Amino acid sequence: MSWEYLGYLASVFLVISLMMSEVRKLRWFNLIGCICFTIYGAFISAWPVAFTNALLALVNTYHLIKLYRHQ
Repeated sequence: MSWEYLGYLASVFLVISLMMSEVRKLRWFNLIGCICFTIYGAFISAWPVAFTNALLALVNTYHLIKLYRHQ
């Protein structure tokens, strides 16, 4: 598999996430996109991409936990 395809898939998830009106769905799609970008960045040795998206994945996880606890 070409790692470039994983980058495109990550981009699709991020774009879809920004089209969501429900915050919970937005966070889930964004989290998946961030995880894909973290893996992609690590495999192509683009450490700023991997690091930034790993942090964003943690932020999304934190907010998802908050959303589910307040349910």
